[in-house]
Amino acid sequence: MAASDDPYKMDNIFEEPASYVPAAPAPRKIVGRPGVDELAEGVIAGDRSMLGRAITLIESRNPKHQKQAAELSLKLLPHAGKSYRIGITGVPGVGKSTFIEAFGCNLIEAGKKVAVLAVDPTSPITGGSILGDKTRMARLGVQDNAFIRPSPSGGSLGGVTRTTRQTLIACEAAGFDVVLVETVGAGQSEVAVSDMTDFFLVLMLPGAGDELQGIKKGVLEIADMIVVNKADADNEIRAKQAAVHYRNALHIMQQRSPNWQPPVEMCSALKNIGMDDIWARLEEYRTTLTATGEFQEKRQGQRWKAVWSALQDRLMTDLRSHPDVVAELPRISEALKTGDLTVTLATDEILSLFQGPGKD
Repeated sequence: MAASDDPYKMDNIFEEPASYVPAAPAPRKIVGRPGVDELAEGVIAGDRSMLGRAITLIESRNPKHQKQAAELSLKLLPHAGKSYRIGITGVPGVGKSTFIEAFGCNLIEAGKKVAVLAVDPTSPITGGSILGDKTRMARLGVQDNAFIRPSPSGGSLGGVTRTTRQTLIACEAAGFDVVLVETVGAGQSEVAVSDMTDFFLVLMLPGAGDELQGIKKGVLEIADMIVVNKADADNEIRAKQAAVHYRNALHIMQQRSPNWQPPVEMCSALKNIGMDDIWARLEEYRTTLTATGEFQEKRQGQRWKAVWSALQDRLMTDLRSHPDVVAELPRISEALKTGDLTVTLATDEILSLFQGPGKD
């Protein structure tokens, strides 16, 4: 800045120039909750701050906010659907966060934008959640083309939150090429995340003893690929042995797709070994299923499943907040404790209160 351009520049610091007029203070910007239109515009423009606010609105259980979130999702939907949705699960300690960080950084180096929806389990006792994935993915978190959103599962089954589908739409509308959904992986049914993603990847440990008992058969049946992580140093031989076991197990199982036989790969996320091979398999899957039309059919089927999931969540929310139900719950709870009501009769009473008089 030139001296003449600086209103505070004076030749003599003890004298104020006659022409000096203090600059008027800038008008104070009123900070408030952005509206649905403003949120939609911000998300579509790729504003990560607006994306975060949009997801906060989507996750709210306030009935007013839920209506706004539905309106927001409708505005974002035409701009969504172009990303590659990848679900990632695995037994505790398998290194999901390390894998996702290495995998995501590699994708960003290849010119892609990556969003990570990391779901942390909610405590059934306190209702709290650690939400520590941003600290576990510090290197990925500072990337300009990365977005990490840890969210509490809120007790939802399937290892995902009740709003993960809407959050996926928001991330896609924001222009992310790949959306990685890290599930809880705590032994719950992982079918839910499989129903909302294009590809379901299962991470496994090498030499964990009875490997085939380390994960439920149902998860193997919905896996699109199994990856044995930590396949380095002394673990390499055990990783190869585990990979053989998984290949044999997958060959005797009925697969969901007639056009894809789930492969078994090995990697070391810590040393960034084998990650390119995994992405190559993912690309092969998308190319193969797109050519047969199965990829598009899968996306269409996901929408209908999402309707039923949303209905279930909405009905439970309405039931729990129904004034007649809320008023009678203490009495019903006490009757259950004293044995005056059975579980079946208590259920019938709650449903009758919810449905209203004259309905069976």
